[in-house]
Amino acid sequence: MQARPHLTPEEVEANIKTYLSSFFKVVEKEKTTILRQSQWFSSMTTEYLLHLASRFTVAQFLHREDFFLRMKAEDPVYLSELLYPLLQAYDSVAVKADVEVGGIDQKFNCLVGRELQRMLDQPPQQILLFPLLVGTDGSHKMSKSLGNYIGVDEPPQDIYGKVMSIPDQLIHSYFELLTDEDLGEMEDELKVQNPMEVKKELAYNITSQLYGEEGAREAQEYFLKIFTRREPPSQMVEYPLQAEVVDAIDLLWNTHLVESRMEARRLLKQGAVEVNGQKLTQPTFAPHPGAVIKVGKRGFLRIVEGN
Repeated sequence: MQARPHLTPEEVEANIKTYLSSFFKVVEKEKTTILRQSQWFSSMTTEYLLHLASRFTVAQFLHREDFFLRMKAEDPVYLSELLYPLLQAYDSVAVKADVEVGGIDQKFNCLVGRELQRMLDQPPQQILLFPLLVGTDGSHKMSKSLGNYIGVDEPPQDIYGKVMSIPDQLIHSYFELLTDEDLGEMEDELKVQNPMEVKKELAYNITSQLYGEEGAREAQEYFLKIFTRREPPSQMVEYPLQAEVVDAIDLLWNTHLVESRMEARRLLKQGAVEVNGQKLTQPTFAPHPGAVIKVGKRGFLRIVEGN
C-alpha cells in the first residue's frame, strides 16, 4: 500500500471546496449540514480508541470480502486498513445516524457502524446501499484514479461526449441508475433502434439534469458537429506560434489539454494527437498559423500568429 502524499492545510481546504462544489450539483445545499470528523476525532484519546477496538475481533474484520480475498492470495492487509471500518463506524455514532447511504462495496463498513451504535446504546442505523456505477471503460467501477469517470462539474459537452463513449452493454444500467426513465420503454427502444440513438437520449438526459435543456442541446450539437460531421469546433484554445519547431508534449501541457506530461506522451504514442487530420508521430513538429491540433476525442487547439 502506497503512502498518500502529505497535504498542507491549504491544499486540504482547496480539495474540500472542490469536492463540495461537485456535491452540491446533485444535493440541495440549503438542506445540508457539513460536519468535520475532527469535531469528534481530535478529542478522542488513545484509551478510548482501544476501548472501541476491543469491541471487535480481527477475525470479524478479516471476513470483509476484499480483506478475505487478499489474505487468501497472501497479499498484505495493513493494520491501518483494519482500523478504517472502525473509524467510519464511529462517524455514525458521532452524528447519531438514522440512515447511512453508500455503495454496495461499503456494506461491511456500514454494518460495523450499525453494530457499534447498538453496542453504545444507540438505535442502530438503517442502511441504504446502491449498485456501483461502472466507468466508461466498461469493466471497473467509476473512479477518478482510473480515469474512467464522468465528473458532474465537467463542461456539458464533455459529459455528453463521455456518456456517448460508454460500451453499449452499459446503456441499461446507466438509464437505471442515473435517470428516471421507464426501463421497459428503453429496452423496447433498444430492440428496434440503433444503440447509438438510444445512447444519444441517455447523454441528453444526463447532461440536462446538470445543465438544463439549453446546455444539453448545445452539448448535443457540439457532439454532432465534432464526431458525426467531423467539423472542428468554432471556438477552441489558441496557441501563439513562437518558434518554427514546437515540442508537442510542452504544447499540450502548457495549454492544459492534458493533466500531465506523462499523459501527453501516452497520447502521442497511441496516435491520439493529430495535426490537420494527420496523426503526429514525432515529439516535435513544425506547425503553421491556422493549423488545428486534435488531442484525443475532445481536445482541440488552433495555432495562431505569435506576438
